[in-house]
Amino acid sequence: MVFELREQTGEKTGTIARVADQLGVHREALRTWIRQAEVDGGKRPGTTTSDAQRIAGVERENRELRRANEILKAASAF
Repeated sequence: MVFELREQTGEKTGTIARVADQLGVHREALRTWIRQAEVDGGKRPGTTTSDAQRIAGVERENRELRRANEILKAASAF
């Protein structure tokens, strides 16, 4: 809706506030969603949603591997 309103009116300022009020959503929440949509669409630099999910998965795997490594180190000491 924000992108459509911006396209129709040609204005960038005030569109997020207007749409947020219409939807009953907090303005900052909508602003965050718009920024992320712009990043995902390649219109703004930043980490895309898919990249963030992949990074989170790699970090989770890294934690598990470190934990397993510590367990193996402790087991080899006995």
